[in-house]
Amino acid sequence: MYSPATVNRPSRLHPATISKNPIKTTHNQFIHTLSKPLSSSSSSSYSSSINSTSSTSKPIQFHHNSYKVQTSSHRLFLKPKVLSDDTQPTLPFITSDEASEPSFLEFITSERVKVVAMVALALALCNADRVVMSVAIVPLSQSRGWSQAFAGVVQSSFLWGYLISPIAGGTLVDYYGGKIVMACGVALWSMATFLTPWAAENSLWALLSMRALLGVAEGVALPCMNNMIARWFPQTERSRAVGLAMAGFQLGSAIGLTLSPILMSQGGVGGPFIIFGLSGFLWVLVWVSATSSTPERSRQITKFELEYIQSKRKRSQTKTGKIIPPFRRLLSKLPTWSLIVANSMHSWGFFVILSWMPIYFKTIYHVDLRQAAWFSAVPWSMMALVGYFAGVFSDKLIQSGMTVTVTRKIMQSIGFVGPGFALIGLIMAKNPVVASAWLTLAVGLKSFSHCGFLVNLQEIAPQYSGVLHGTLAAILGTVGAGFFVELVGSFQGFLLLTSLLYFSAAVFWNIFSTGERVNFDEGS
Repeated sequence: MYSPATVNRPSRLHPATISKNPIKTTHNQFIHTLSKPLSSSSSSSYSSSINSTSSTSKPIQFHHNSYKVQTSSHRLFLKPKVLSDDTQPTLPFITSDEASEPSFLEFITSERVKVVAMVALALALCNADRVVMSVAIVPLSQSRGWSQAFAGVVQSSFLWGYLISPIAGGTLVDYYGGKIVMACGVALWSMATFLTPWAAENSLWALLSMRALLGVAEGVALPCMNNMIARWFPQTERSRAVGLAMAGFQLGSAIGLTLSPILMSQGGVGGPFIIFGLSGFLWVLVWVSATSSTPERSRQITKFELEYIQSKRKRSQTKTGKIIPPFRRLLSKLPTWSLIVANSMHSWGFFVILSWMPIYFKTIYHVDLRQAAWFSAVPWSMMALVGYFAGVFSDKLIQSGMTVTVTRKIMQSIGFVGPGFALIGLIMAKNPVVASAWLTLAVGLKSFSHCGFLVNLQEIAPQYSGVLHGTLAAILGTVGAGFFVELVGSFQGFLLLTSLLYFSAAVFWNIFSTGERVNFDEGS
C-alpha cells in the first residue's frame, strides 16, 4: 500500500498515488496532480515530512518543471542550481519574502564585488594610460624642440577622439551591455598606448593618431562602469559600488604619475607606455573569461546572491535601451540638464587637475618633475579613499529612510562646494606643501560627486545611463578647460573661474535634479 504523502512512479499506479521511496524523475515527466483530499492520518504523515499541515481538504500539486510543492497553507521551494552555460535559460528563483541583507563579509566576497573590482582595475589602467603623457611630454618636448604651445597640441590630441566616443560609446553600451564594449575599449586603448613610443619615433601624425585613438577608446570606460553597476547592484549598494570603481580610477592617476618617472629612468620615455599597454591586454583576457554581463549569466554566482539581487531589482530596470536613443525627449527634461551641468563641471575640474597640475607645480613653485608627480599623486590617493567612505555614507542615508533625491543633492553639494572653496585656498598658497594640502582637500571632497550625479545616471533612466553620461558633458568639460588655459595663460585666473563654476553648478543641481525614475520613452 502506498501512503498519500509521497510520490512514486510504479508501473500500474494512479497519477495521484504516493510512495515513500520516490525514484528519480526526468525533465519530460508530466505534472502529477493529487486531487484526492487528505485524511487526518495522511495529513499527519505529510506534516512529519515537510513540517506543514492542512486542516482543510485542499488539492496538493507537484510541478516538477518548476520544483514547486503546494498545499493550502505552505509552499516548499527547491531552488534549482544556477546554470553554468550562459546560452541556456536560467530558472528564476521564487521567493515569498524579500531576501535578507548580506553581511559585510558576504558583500566583499560576493561575485558582484569581484565584477566591480575588475571594473576598477580597468579604470585604473584607463587613467594611468592617459596621464603618462602628462609626465612624458617634458622629455619629449626637450628632445624634439617642441614649444609649449605645440606640447599642448600633443596633449590635447587625446580630446580629438574623446569628442565622439562618450555619446557613440554610451549608446553601444546601453544596447550591447558593458562587458563586450568594455573589453573592446580596453583592448583598443592598450594597443594605442603600446604603440605610442613607436609612433613618436616615426611620425608626428602617427603620434597624434595614437593619442586620438586612445581618446576614442577611453570614452567608453565610464559609461560601461555605469551599465555594469546598474545591472549588478541594487540601489542601496550603488554608491559604494561606484566608490569602489572610481577608487580604481583615481588610483590610476596616482600609479601613472608616480611610476612613470621611475619607468622612464629605467627604460626610456617609452617604458611606461609599454608596461601599461601590456597590462591592459592581460586585463582583457581575465575580463572576458571570468565575468558576465548580468548576474543571471554568471557561472560563479551563488544562489543566495542571485536571489538577493533579483529581489532588490525593479522590473523596469532590466529594460534594454533603444539602439537610437530618444535624444529629443532626453534633452527636454530638466533632470537631464542637471546631469549634463554636473557632469560637465566634474569633467572640467577633473581634466584641470589631471592634466595641468604637474605643469602648475613646475611653473608656479619650480618643483621638479619627480616631486610634481608625487604632489599630484597624493591627492588622487586621498580621493580614492574618501570616495569609498562617501559611498558607504550615502548608502546608509538611503537605508535609514532618507529619500534618494535628498541624498543625491547632499552628496553633490559637498562634491561641488567643497572643491570650490579648496581651489580658492590653492590660489592663495605660498609654498608647494600648502598648495598640495589644498589640492588634496579639493579632490578628496570632489569624490562626493560620485555619489551624486554619477549614481543618479542609473536612477533616472537606467536603460540610457551610458548615453546620458556621454551627452555633451565630457565634450564641454575637457575641451572648455584646455581652451581657457591656452586663452588666458594664467593658472590663478583659471582656478578662480573653476571655483565660481563649481558654486553655480551646485545651485543648478539642487534646483533641478531628482532621484526618481524619469520616463523618457513617452512624450511629455
